[in-house]
Amino acid sequence: MKRRLLLGSAIMAVMAAPAIAAEPQEVVETYADIALATYQDSLVTAKELRTAINALVETPSEETMAAAREAWLASRVPYQQTEAFRFGNAIVDEWEGKVNAWPLDEGLIDYVDASYGTESDANEFYTVNVIANDKVSAGGTDIDVTEITTEVIASLHEVGGIEANVATGYHAIEFLLWGQDLNGTDAGAGTRAYTDFDTENCTGGNCERRAQYLQAAADLLITDLEEMVANWETKGEARAEVMADPQAGLTAMLTGLGSLSYGELAGERMKLGLLLNDPEEEHDCFSDNTHNSHYYDVVGIRNVYFGAYERVDGSTVEGPSLADLVSEKDTALADEVKAKLDTTLEAMAVMKARAEGGEAYDQMIGQGNEEGNAVVQAAIDGLVDQTRSLERVIVALDLSGIELEGSDSLDNPEAVFE
Repeated sequence: MKRRLLLGSAIMAVMAAPAIAAEPQEVVETYADIALATYQDSLVTAKELRTAINALVETPSEETMAAAREAWLASRVPYQQTEAFRFGNAIVDEWEGKVNAWPLDEGLIDYVDASYGTESDANEFYTVNVIANDKVSAGGTDIDVTEITTEVIASLHEVGGIEANVATGYHAIEFLLWGQDLNGTDAGAGTRAYTDFDTENCTGGNCERRAQYLQAAADLLITDLEEMVANWETKGEARAEVMADPQAGLTAMLTGLGSLSYGELAGERMKLGLLLNDPEEEHDCFSDNTHNSHYYDVVGIRNVYFGAYERVDGSTVEGPSLADLVSEKDTALADEVKAKLDTTLEAMAVMKARAEGGEAYDQMIGQGNEEGNAVVQAAIDGLVDQTRSLERVIVALDLSGIELEGSDSLDNPEAVFE
């Protein structure tokens, strides 16, 4: 669902420009440079994840399992900051589903608890369990999975045209490292044993195939991230598209910021789960890392708006920014946007600290947890409020016809329960 903003030029109070004014072309170039750096860091940490996964497969133990999980968590930090580039860039949006699709029907991949059930009216592949079988047959589709390779799991992704058949990317890897989170809105994440990868002391069955799947998923994640890094390099297609026309580049930037703030993050990822009190509606559900996922989405929004990104090595990529352009147009609006972005970050930081203090995000959204619900709602309110100010920025910069992603959970909550 989209909220269409037909915003024309508006008479704004134009403030005196600084001695050296930011130019739209320079602002868009900063945007592309930050995109490149963030995807490069995502690639770096994905390779570190692959190394940790290799160690787990080669020498399964509590220690190597813990190290692989930590590497996965670390890989999410830069990747979540890339989401600000998604909605304004078709190249990114079309690609994103391969690496960050959720939620997933995990019975496609591996064994599941009996509480998961054995079938789904919406998904014939609900429990085909690729790891336990040499052939997948459902819905008139036969796929040879005798050997689990990157090509095979890529062919399984969204098999049958069903989005819940997530076979690749971060969340497939997350499921294989943590297993199902069967705790509902009680404490605890997934508890997959390292022996699920130990061919000599195998639990769960099919340990060698499970290891093949995990390694293939890590390899494919690296390949997919390499593709997106190339898209933002000097001659990359994504960079070329935003740099070709500065106004179109600014449109892409604000479409991304507004859509991620409102429809995607405030709506689909947060308000929906809060309305339903449903732990299945959380982004990093197996690992209970959702608080970080949301927090770093907000950091990514700020990176784009303020034109600065702190890399995983501690260095900074920065340059002329949207904030500079807005300040030149209307200092009061610039102050307003900064205050709204700061408020949202503070609300997310409170939520993050609460999770790190022992109450996971799925517990916060649980029915009857008034204090936890309020913490999540405060972050949602901040996102909605900052979107209103970003809409004013769109007007101030004379960008018309922008479409921001919407969400029934915000725009028509009754529909969620139909």
